[in-house]
Order: sequence, then structure tokens, then C-alpha cells
Amino acid sequence: MKNERYVIDNMNPQESWRIFRIMAEFVDGIETLSSLEPAVTIFGSARSKPGEKYYTMAEDMGRMLATEGFCVITGGGPGIMEAANKGAKEGGGQSVGLNIVLPFEQHLNPYANIHLNFRYFFVRKVMFVKYAMSYVIFPGGFGTMDELFEALTLIQTDKIKPFPVVLVGSEYWRGLLDWISDTMIAEGMILPEDRAIFAVVDDPRDAVEIIKNTKV
Repeated sequence: MKNERYVIDNMNPQESWRIFRIMAEFVDGIETLSSLEPAVTIFGSARSKPGEKYYTMAEDMGRMLATEGFCVITGGGPGIMEAANKGAKEGGGQSVGLNIVLPFEQHLNPYANIHLNFRYFFVRKVMFVKYAMSYVIFPGGFGTMDELFEALTLIQTDKIKPFPVVLVGSEYWRGLLDWISDTMIAEGMILPEDRAIFAVVDDPRDAVEIIKNTKV
């Protein structure tokens, strides 16, 4: 009890004000995104360049989704995010960028016609999952893996209604898929049926078909 009182009495006043900044980000996100059309969130590397294989595929996919009446949500940055936003905008759809303020690499791409800036990763992640009816995961780094496994965990634990999680690029994901099957499932860390939570495709058109067939 004495230690708890010490923590309270010595709390930095800035810590309590941070709560209001967090609340403000939630309010801005909900007010901005609550009227979106059915949305698909697309993740992938910020380091992918125009003309590269997966950049082009993400651009095509954004365009196809917009044509089918879906809104496209990305992290708002360069690379795969830029490509998907560009395709969605050119396809006449809602193109949303949820940018995170970082000291390097991340800047808001010019193709999001709806955009928000976030200071806190966890608030931004809530917006991704709250307003998406599907996740599409292109090759990426730690941030992409973070979003992928959070979605799989939320679905596996029934914290959210199941929705399609589609990985694009079997060559890129092969090592991870083998590890999931040969180690995680083999050693009983997850159930064999957990593998069915996500699908893997090599053609963006296949991903769009999966999403269309589960549209709600």
C-alpha cells in the first residue's frame, strides 16, 4: 500500500495528460472512419519501390477492390501502402491512410483521400481491425508481421468476428508457413485447424475473390 501511494504521489503530471491525447486519437479515428464503405486493410513493406513486383501487385489490388466497391485502408506510408492507396484512388474508391508518426521512413503518401496521423501504434491498430472486413498481407517486415499475428490471435481467441486474412506471395511466406506447420502445429503450440484462419495466394485477383465471397 505504501509503495502504491509513493507511485501515485510521484506520478509525472504529463503521464495523466497522455490519457487525453490517447482519447483524442480514438475520437478522431472513430469520427472519421465510422461512415466508410466496407473496407479492406492492406499491409506490407514501406520499402517496396514503384515498378517492383509486389508494389505493382498491391497497386492492381487496390484498383480492383475499389472497382468492386470496397474502401482500401493502409498505414498511409510509402511502399506497399502507397501502391494500394494509389490503386484505390485511381479506381475511384475511398483510399484511407492511417499514418504513424515515426522518426524515419514513414511519411504520408499522396494517394490517400482520407487520412489520419497517429502518435500511438495501439490506437492505430484498433482502427485497422475495427473498420476492416478483411486483411491482406503483402511481404513486409516487423510491422507487417505484428499486424498479421495480431489479427490471427484475435480471430483464434474469438475476440473478433472471423474475417479473411490473405497472404500474398507464397514464395516470400514459404519459410514462415513451413515453420507454422513443422514446428508450431507439430509441437502442439497451435491446433491444425488454426492454419485455416488465413489463406495464401499469388494473384491479387484470387485475394479479391476470397474477399468478395465473404462480403458482409
